[in-house]
Amino acid sequence: MAARPKTLPAAVVPVWVGSALVSLDQSGQYHFSGRLFFYTLMSCLLIQIATNFFNDAIDFKKGADTDLRHGPRRVTASGLVSQKGVMIAGVVTSILAALASLPLIAERGWPIVLIGVLSLFLAYGYTGGPFPLAYLGLGELFVVVFFGLIAVGGSWFVQTGTAPGPEALLAGLQIGLFSAALIAINNLRDIDEDRISGKRTLAVRRGIAFAKMEIALFCLGPMLVGTAWLALGYTRLYAIPLVLTPFSVYLAWKVFRTSPSPAYNKFLALAAMQLLVFAILLTIALMP
Repeated sequence: MAARPKTLPAAVVPVWVGSALVSLDQSGQYHFSGRLFFYTLMSCLLIQIATNFFNDAIDFKKGADTDLRHGPRRVTASGLVSQKGVMIAGVVTSILAALASLPLIAERGWPIVLIGVLSLFLAYGYTGGPFPLAYLGLGELFVVVFFGLIAVGGSWFVQTGTAPGPEALLAGLQIGLFSAALIAINNLRDIDEDRISGKRTLAVRRGIAFAKMEIALFCLGPMLVGTAWLALGYTRLYAIPLVLTPFSVYLAWKVFRTSPSPAYNKFLALAAMQLLVFAILLTIALMP
């Protein structure tokens, strides 16, 4: 429960897409490595699970998980596991993530160390430390940057050993926006609880109307920025993912018509599905 399986597509998709982009290479210089893909995926999954463990324990300690909660039960707040036990699970998972990255470090060197150290630091710093991102209204920005641009670009770097180009950055931005929809829906669902506990998410800072507009932007924005694929000369990478547009419109419309409530748990699952379907469609577009 504390690992929050419904959120894990946000770790899987950027590694998947960042690695799949290798197929754009026409020179034959780069080749997909299943071994490097596996270790990248494992390290990213473990980092996200560690983040979720720390979030579960720290939110309880700060009083952010209360009886007003509309979301799934949290294992610390419900007493299923002690706060210390969940924190230990987060530390152990972080160590496993570091171990999973060792083959990547051996292959690609210090950039992987830099990305890994920063990611592990923010796994805790998302809700803990002196400047917790989630409590400062920076959660969505964190997701766009780390679960989008850095995760996709980093996966490309692991596969090729070269800095990510515009293709990886564009795909990373699209995936980051879709991933941010998850956290934005989560924050709007919990707005009343967060307001009382002092968790100053963007939804709390700007209100319900702003939060709903933000979610619509995260659902539909990837299609708009996707027009840049045309400028890069990749018509299929623009056109095929457009199949997802009616689904994204439906999700945004449902959010607009629904007040924060347990119904948002369904919207969260739909947002995760949206992210996965986008990855599938982009992968289809990458096929020769």
